[in-house]
Amino acid sequence: MVNAQAISGLLRRAADAGDVPGVAVAAVTADGSVVTAAAGMRDTASGMPMTADTVVWIASMTKAVTGACAMQLVEQGKLSLDGPIAAVLPELGAVQVLDGFAADGSPRLRPARRLITLRHLLTHSSGFVYEVWNADIGRYMTATGTPSIGSCANAALTLPLLFDPGERWDYGIGIDWAGKAVEAIGGQRLGAHMREHLLEPLGMKDTGFRIGPEQRLRLAKVHVRTADGFDATDQELPQEPEFEMGGGGLYSTVGDYLRFARMIMNGGVLDGTRVLEAGTVAAMSANAMGELRCRPLKAAVTAASNDVDFIDGMQWGLTFLINPEPLPTGRAAGSLAWAGLANSYFWIDPVRGVAGVYATQLLPFFDDRAVRLFHDFETAVYRMA
Repeated sequence: MVNAQAISGLLRRAADAGDVPGVAVAAVTADGSVVTAAAGMRDTASGMPMTADTVVWIASMTKAVTGACAMQLVEQGKLSLDGPIAAVLPELGAVQVLDGFAADGSPRLRPARRLITLRHLLTHSSGFVYEVWNADIGRYMTATGTPSIGSCANAALTLPLLFDPGERWDYGIGIDWAGKAVEAIGGQRLGAHMREHLLEPLGMKDTGFRIGPEQRLRLAKVHVRTADGFDATDQELPQEPEFEMGGGGLYSTVGDYLRFARMIMNGGVLDGTRVLEAGTVAAMSANAMGELRCRPLKAAVTAASNDVDFIDGMQWGLTFLINPEPLPTGRAAGSLAWAGLANSYFWIDPVRGVAGVYATQLLPFFDDRAVRLFHDFETAVYRMA
């Protein structure tokens, strides 16, 4: 049985020490016990407290949800995992590779040597990258006036690749394109498709690309760490986006996201409702990129992220990071995980039957103190399971 009081105390001490502005967590253990807790403030300017049902921007934790929608279509035979994704998204049949810059600063492009597949998109081996961790694509965006993905403008997707599909792992906008594939097959906006096929069946009532009036009353501000504490910002994704960002656009709560994590841990079913076949979840949960391995991400935009080194040598499934060895926190080998830019994190351990979700709203990503608290929370869950 998880000791909720001990978890609450851990979070409260961290918030009081200025480790995070506010934090909310949810976890489940092998005996089915669920704990939720929160501490600190969701808005340091107003002093509004963080609560377990606080709505947060989960950023790249969106990717696994989009991936689940894509895999539903794969198991229905409507999307191919290894066929050319250009069959669904013709524009990806003509995508080019950035091959350096000319003396005048203009980008040089060449045709890609192979076609992109859905597997490439879901495993970050397509060649698409983020400017946050890649200065070359940032330079390309500046030279061409291409907007950032956070604009939710379709033009943000018109980037070249940094390498040929299947050559290596690098983190980027591939799953935003997977979201476009879901829309092309499903005939709906991505958010509507998610609601019908995943969010409503799982009872994830606070999750969506748009912040409803009731959710806005519980919305946390994104904060920036300063020498004196935290500054609350008005940063928010466009609420009438040109495209709904399958790689990072969702708002949610830790309790909602735990329902998604429990579904994955249970092989595609939650509370008697099946949304994925067990074999599909098994495929999503296994290394899906062969001999390729993840590498550290060196920050190119330090206002958005610190250097990210926790992924070196790890594997990637179909939207999940996989640790091939046990972790000191108690997480078993073969567990699934990922994170969101505003320092939200989750893990799913099907071996030990434990999953947890952690969310603060703090930039830049991979903040030392926020990450340490996440590790302490995870360790505490395993110790008290």
